[in-house]
Amino acid sequence: MAANPVNDQFLRPLKDLRISIMDRCNFRCSYCMPKEIFGPDYVFMNEEQLLSFDEIVRIADQFAKLGVTKLRITGGEPLLRKGVASLIERLKQIKGINDLALTTNGVMLPKLAKELKAAGLERVNISFDALSIETFQLMSGRKTSPNAVIRGIKAAKEAGLGVKINMVVQRGVNEHEVLPMAQFCKREQVTLRFIEFMDVGQTNGWNFDQVVSKKELLDQVKSFSPVVPVDEEYYGEVAKRYRYLDQASEVGFISSVTETFCGTCTRARISADGKLYTCLFSETGTDLRELVREGASDELLGDSIRQIWEKRRDRYSETRTEESARSRKKIEMSYIGG
Repeated sequence: MAANPVNDQFLRPLKDLRISIMDRCNFRCSYCMPKEIFGPDYVFMNEEQLLSFDEIVRIADQFAKLGVTKLRITGGEPLLRKGVASLIERLKQIKGINDLALTTNGVMLPKLAKELKAAGLERVNISFDALSIETFQLMSGRKTSPNAVIRGIKAAKEAGLGVKINMVVQRGVNEHEVLPMAQFCKREQVTLRFIEFMDVGQTNGWNFDQVVSKKELLDQVKSFSPVVPVDEEYYGEVAKRYRYLDQASEVGFISSVTETFCGTCTRARISADGKLYTCLFSETGTDLRELVREGASDELLGDSIRQIWEKRRDRYSETRTEESARSRKKIEMSYIGG
């Protein structure tokens, strides 16, 4: 039990912290880091701008003291950060943290999965948007084969990591891959999460017409295998989950556009340069890196985080309109983490 839990203005507790450790990525996914914007001349953060591992651990420890029990390491591509397993090992030791996960595109897992598991990582979410070479390369903005991700999935399973697949679905781009991906994940007995195309950031060209709804996605899954709803595991669970009748594996839907979940959101995010954001669709954040580097005590750091969360009133996806989606100056997903 947290010694000093905190709630926001809508009585939502702070339970889940997502920490970006790298703004770079080896993919250029169109919904996150489109290559037209993040080209060869794009200026990424230098090492001094990134939070150090010591700073990340110190900040995460203060969040744990305020009630956070779940940590997720994100990016960019977090596995590009040297020594990430050593960070995992240190985060695992924080009192109160009982769930430690990482989001990745999977291509570096054949090299790192065993080391990450030994360090204490429990599970990975692997972004995988298409099985066909043509569509995969269109979505990822690279000439990489989807087999590189499949090798990462197999390496994670062999290392004993829990595996979930995240598939962002865009109408007119990869909705024809929904059924093949569902069948693939069912065969592999890994959980699949379909994610509605969201208006995160300013560069992905989002509009309502490209959103494939949860209902449409669920209908496609049902067309090849019966499923039944699964009860919510915990307060603030994002995915609506279903289990296949003939096996234990699941399929889920993250539907922030057609069925919002702001009402029970318990997630905070730290960018790679140490800014705290209380919503995926935030316009501004609070600089914790500056606070830490100016010599703030643990008490001051913890109090600052508490005050930010207590003032929180975010509920963007409940009030979103097509106009607000276009006009609001939202932080890029590659910067804030997914």
